[in-house]
Amino acid sequence: MLAQSEVRTVAVATPTAHLGVEDRTIDIVLANDAHAAFVWGVLDRLLDEPNCNVSGVTASGFAAMQAAVFAYGLSVGGRRGARTALANFWRRVSHASMFAIDRTSLLRSMLEQSIDLKRIRDEDCPVKLDVVAVNARSDALKIFSGRQLSIDAIVAAATVPFLSAAVEIDGDFYWGDGDVSQLPTELSTGARHRLMVTGKPSISMARCPDRSLTSTHCATGCAAVHTVFDSQYRAAAPLLLRPWIDWGELTDVRDRGRQTAEDWLTADPSRADERPAFDCRTQ
Repeated sequence: MLAQSEVRTVAVATPTAHLGVEDRTIDIVLANDAHAAFVWGVLDRLLDEPNCNVSGVTASGFAAMQAAVFAYGLSVGGRRGARTALANFWRRVSHASMFAIDRTSLLRSMLEQSIDLKRIRDEDCPVKLDVVAVNARSDALKIFSGRQLSIDAIVAAATVPFLSAAVEIDGDFYWGDGDVSQLPTELSTGARHRLMVTGKPSISMARCPDRSLTSTHCATGCAAVHTVFDSQYRAAAPLLLRPWIDWGELTDVRDRGRQTAEDWLTADPSRADERPAFDCRTQ
């Protein structure tokens, strides 16, 4: 699946000095309102950073597709494999969109060509992937992870409600639009910070169960949450609803994502314990 040659992207940036020599491990949350090509750029830039490692990704919306491709690429080829897998996936998006009739079938086809689900569900996969979908009958959030992860679950997360039919999984029906900002803020093992990639500058966060204002850290180990967003979100959002997608437009949005991630890295996220963006005590 990674046999295709790697698509040229923006030149690899010099590692950010602010991160220091020790590794920084983060969790990433990809919100459903983030334009997916912007998400591509953020992930692409983080892959350039040798001292920044991703331990877990939680994703909803079309970003769930990318999260699966990202995890698969890392599992088979490390950072270079992830960049190649993402670039190849977006080439498929750009070409296949011209012939889209059944959106759900198109999503499934692109995903099946881009990943091997067994590699993502394997315990040795370097990234823990959680996919968020919504029960079409009850509106309840459902997190698919581990052995529950399936092609159907990822496609359901990427399915636009009412635009396409909900996807049946184990007798229930699911589609996208899951609000990941309301999920609990526990961190993956080894992670200290959480980066949320969203389409808007303001987010809401669920308060963690530890409400003691006298404690130094939350008993549940919730994360300091950093948010990056696409400043031109409204211009980018309609792209995936068109009958075609211009490669130049996609890479422009990707490059904005790369620059935004660069700005975040330069702002020294390693000092987040001193200046947290959000946490359950300051909410």
